[in-house]
Amino acid sequence: MVTVIAAIAKNYALGKDNDLIWHLPADLKRFKKVTTGHHILMGRNTFESIGKPLPNRTTIIITRNNNYFKDGCLIANSIKDAIEMASSDDEIYIIGGAQIYKQTLENNLADAIDLTIVHHEFDADVFFPEIDLKIWKEISRIDFKADEKNKYDYSFVRFEKI
Repeated sequence: MVTVIAAIAKNYALGKDNDLIWHLPADLKRFKKVTTGHHILMGRNTFESIGKPLPNRTTIIITRNNNYFKDGCLIANSIKDAIEMASSDDEIYIIGGAQIYKQTLENNLADAIDLTIVHHEFDADVFFPEIDLKIWKEISRIDFKADEKNKYDYSFVRFEKI
């Protein structure tokens, strides 16, 4: 199972200046719970914005630079190569960034999309691709109201192929 996992705003915003725009502890906690013990695949810019391999996960960085190296990470030159490298894992997560999400969805490489949707619009310079509802069906949604730790209303939404 290859799952695209992302936190996006109502206007599909992902980030600005190679960083997240909002801070939702509930989303970070859920991301950690869901991805721990699995392979996480990401582009080089996303890895560099995180700065290090995330604990208890196998990090695969996708880059066209054949000389790129990061201690504790695997390197792939394409999304397809990264998925192949992680094929022993029953749950593979594509965690970004925007170009990796776009290529994954355009090339029909994902089985599911797992989103945290922040119910707010943000100024951004990178956006998640629009979800084609002819291909994807929403199968679950849990809505949450803002609270003392999470500034915005948000939903955990899962899509699977029709």
